[in-house]
Amino acid sequence: MSSQRWPRRALKLLTAVTASVVTTVALGGCSPTIAVPVASQATDPLCAMAVLNAPDTLMDLPQRQTTSQATTAWGDAGQAITLRCGVEQPGPSTECLSITTSKVTYDWIASQTLTGWIFVTYGRDPALEVRVPTAAGLEQPSAVLTDLAPAAQALPVSASCE
Repeated sequence: MSSQRWPRRALKLLTAVTASVVTTVALGGCSPTIAVPVASQATDPLCAMAVLNAPDTLMDLPQRQTTSQATTAWGDAGQAITLRCGVEQPGPSTECLSITTSKVTYDWIASQTLTGWIFVTYGRDPALEVRVPTAAGLEQPSAVLTDLAPAAQALPVSASCE
């Protein structure tokens, strides 16, 4: 058997393709996937619109891939802010928080847990849930709701806190 030499052009192409694959794999490894439970109404088409309207960055945290449909997250695993669409709508509450941006009001029901804050849209169907863990280190957890107005706006309003 005779040994054949690869043409120089083929070697350059092979080197370029290999470098591209290595770079893609390396960069893909830098973005962890955040585990977020799926909501009961996640298949609602309006949820897809809500998630698509979510910002690429939230409080200077980069958006991350998640494990479930109709969800997204920002930040690192263990301290990520998460959003999921299609959760059960909450009933009226004294813990209602109204956020107004661009003359549109978005109502949220706020609750504090041992691990952080949970905000659920009020009067929007399907409902959005946002979890802000204490580990995220935000002094004002509700500040994220202003940046999430475009996601909430994708959902029709059926009631308000007032």
